[in-house]
Amino acid sequence: MSASRIRVAVIQAEPVYLDLAASIKKACGLIAGAAKDGAKLVAFSECWVPGYPAWIWARPVDPELQTQYTYNSLPVQWLAMSLVQAAAKEHAIAVVLGFAEQSPSHSGKVLLHHRKIKPTHVERTIFGDGSGGDLNNVAEIDFGTEYGKIKVGYLACWEHTQPLLKYHTISQGEAIHVAMWPPIAPMTGVDDPGLWSMAAEGCQNLSQTYAIESSAYVLHATAVCNQGSIEVLGTQGGIVCGQPGGGHSYVIAPDGRRLTTPLGDGTGVTEHMVYADLDLTKIVATRGCLDVVGHYSRPDLL
Repeated sequence: MSASRIRVAVIQAEPVYLDLAASIKKACGLIAGAAKDGAKLVAFSECWVPGYPAWIWARPVDPELQTQYTYNSLPVQWLAMSLVQAAAKEHAIAVVLGFAEQSPSHSGKVLLHHRKIKPTHVERTIFGDGSGGDLNNVAEIDFGTEYGKIKVGYLACWEHTQPLLKYHTISQGEAIHVAMWPPIAPMTGVDDPGLWSMAAEGCQNLSQTYAIESSAYVLHATAVCNQGSIEVLGTQGGIVCGQPGGGHSYVIAPDGRRLTTPLGDGTGVTEHMVYADLDLTKIVATRGCLDVVGHYSRPDLL
């Protein structure tokens, strides 16, 4: 492979909902599989460990599930995280893992630790706000002498709607951006009562727009939710995980075009890993035309 290219993997898989140990075990297996296929970076979806708490969109309170979710969330400095770190080290691969964080915790040897600065809508019934340190969401990663150091950043879900947060992230010079999303379903028609911006099409649009704005590669990572998990979460007919589905992961070029085709039919029955070989010279070429924090910006006015 050319020195200007790097292989990445986007996980399109179902976590073991509400089961920290099983989700970590599955994550480590997926990390190993991605590395075996030559990937140097692997991206998971939002709250992949221990699964996105989709019931919050179906009913205002569920003390039993919330308690179970808390016990199965992941403290950063804990054995489960060390297993992920060990897998990353063993297989020489960088891992971007979305997880529900159990506080209080400390970052330990984790390279980058970012929380949503503002949880989305009813997510605030479970998650607290991020703080100033969470604005540091881009890390420089050394992928070896062949690739040199590459800046990798990430945002979760509707953080991709916040212009100031996006600009701040882009200004840190990321070359690869991981866009984390929960299991998302397509719109059913013009009379669908949900928000288009929460549907698969809207979320894809936000990720592609981010690629255009940043001139970076974007790894659009979504999870899967099957019928068994819907029964565990009690979300049948709800806004999120209301029916089997999810799994709309793909890779986007710096100019916004999709580099990979959809895998599966969107029903969530099967799991996949999405691979792409990223030509880093395309970033330079694209930013030659559009650089919103460089030659195409006016900091003296804005």
